[in-house]
Amino acid sequence: MAARPSWEGFLTFNLISIPVKAYNAIGPGGKIGFHLLHKGCNQRIHYKKVCPIHGEVSNDEIVSGYEFAKGEYVTVKREERSDLREQDDKAISIDTFVAPDAIDPIYYSGRTFYLIPNGPAAQKPYAVLMEAMAGHDRHAVARVVLSGRGQIAVVRPFGKLLGMTLLSFEDQIKSPAPFEGEVGTASVSAEERKLAERLLESATSNFDLTRYKDNYAQKLAKLVESKARRKGRRTGAGEPEAVADLMDALRKSLHQQQRGPRRRTVAAATASKNGRPKRWRKGARGRRRVS
Repeated sequence: MAARPSWEGFLTFNLISIPVKAYNAIGPGGKIGFHLLHKGCNQRIHYKKVCPIHGEVSNDEIVSGYEFAKGEYVTVKREERSDLREQDDKAISIDTFVAPDAIDPIYYSGRTFYLIPNGPAAQKPYAVLMEAMAGHDRHAVARVVLSGRGQIAVVRPFGKLLGMTLLSFEDQIKSPAPFEGEVGTASVSAEERKLAERLLESATSNFDLTRYKDNYAQKLAKLVESKARRKGRRTGAGEPEAVADLMDALRKSLHQQQRGPRRRTVAAATASKNGRPKRWRKGARGRRRVS
């Protein structure tokens, strides 16, 4: 487990208050960050902050501005933005409980945290709430303040623990209405629909996320590793050989098993490869993140 949580506070509902720690559930996933270098000498490229009129400027001469019309800006001071930030009460406040299908996945922002009881005294109420939610098949809609901004979140059972996923606000999601005109008004006969339903049924199986790999990231890691080997060094970009061999054996075993029965039965999706959440870091100057 990560040595330092992303957030600490309380999971609250009515008079219930459970101390929890939040760990980022989303890791880098094999992504490799590149630096911009000077071709030939391989030295890092640095950027200067330059005004087209006055030349190079220092950080204390730079302000934030919003372009409200072409070439016209209003400036907003850092202090003014700080005054707008919401006070962090260190609480994930549950508003209500809903059925799992009540929230369309389009609202999921992609930021998910594992919520862990913070201390032995928190384990009992944590377990009671988690088992009640799992047994009644309910997710919780909650509010939380992160980095000075109020967020909506859904808290749900996640294996043996609770997970919290941040949601997008209603006005952040584009309406599908403007795109519906391009769908057309093609009519579908009962026979066509029935045939399509039979096709769907024959291709239906349980979902296993481990069957899907980021091929680009794996190939990129191998490319970087091979270049580093030619220089007589080894990077952390590639997987250890033992792990790679194990993954190959598992894939072959799974392939052999699937060739047996006509209907595939696959395992449920597992957690991340190393089981440990990691924290994102901001890139250094001149660095780009690629995917």
